[in-house]
Amino acid sequence: MGGVKGCGFIAAGGVFFFIFSLLMLFMMAGGGGSSATAGGLGLAAGSVPTAYLQWVKAAGAECPAVSAPLIAAQIEQESGWNPNARSPVGAEGIAQFMPGTWPNWGRDDDGTHNVSPLNPADAIMAMGRYDCAIAKQVAGVPGDAVANILAGYNAGPGAVLQYNGVPPYAETQGYVTSIEAAMKKYEAPLSSGPVGGGSAFGQAEIAAAEKYLGLPYVWGGGAPSGPTGGGFDCSGLVLYAVYQASGGKIDLPHSSEDMATMGTEIPRDQMQPGDAVVIQTEQPGDYSHVVLYIGGGQIVEAPHTGAFVRTAPLSEYNGMVQTVRRFG
Repeated sequence: MGGVKGCGFIAAGGVFFFIFSLLMLFMMAGGGGSSATAGGLGLAAGSVPTAYLQWVKAAGAECPAVSAPLIAAQIEQESGWNPNARSPVGAEGIAQFMPGTWPNWGRDDDGTHNVSPLNPADAIMAMGRYDCAIAKQVAGVPGDAVANILAGYNAGPGAVLQYNGVPPYAETQGYVTSIEAAMKKYEAPLSSGPVGGGSAFGQAEIAAAEKYLGLPYVWGGGAPSGPTGGGFDCSGLVLYAVYQASGGKIDLPHSSEDMATMGTEIPRDQMQPGDAVVIQTEQPGDYSHVVLYIGGGQIVEAPHTGAFVRTAPLSEYNGMVQTVRRFG
């Protein structure tokens, strides 16, 4: 029941999003959205092609030193968002990984088993991991932390350590300057909390769930400690977020049916970011799907088989019976 049963459901408009999730793997371009990211920066609405949006958000949440605007600006500089870009020296793909470097960072992030620098999803996530590794290596270097990360990506972290900052290479200095300037068009200011306010507990829930944007939906996946089997289902994502936000004090069952009767029921017009919305998707009384409200009419969810952890409009579930539950 709950996450195991109901998260395989494709909601009203969900057929479109099932196809959309697959099309993202084939690099369609489009609009964008906005979401809080790691690194203290938000991502400006419409600034990133839709095909890559969830991966940019997820890569930007790999560690506190990295942000989605940083990832987006790097991609623009590296490849101009061209997933098939190749440089004269042999760098490949949207993130311009060299063949010798790629095996250290490339993983099957999109679940397609096509682990390649020419696979945008895997390449963007690899960029986030590599940026985070560089950030750790150069953490003790003085100066601007973002500049040092970028210099490490371009010239190698060893060069940053050798010169105790951005090395005196014209290419690297130009690379850093260009990306730091480009970041501004991808940035959006963050409020003191999620869109529409909310408690610190709700903020912590959202941060925990959004850490896994882009992770595959896995039937029965998810535990208090994180994904299982490589991903989450709907209730697995929610129970993980609530457990993390509560510091391990609230351990929900892996069932949206049970979640529909737990916590505090909240009137719809008093819903705040971090509240769980449990939805009857198949028949009366069958609360087979659960999502987390993040504010501004948006949710974060693990929707159904073939999709990924994503943000989406709550309006996808208009017309379905819903109950709002608050766990913290």
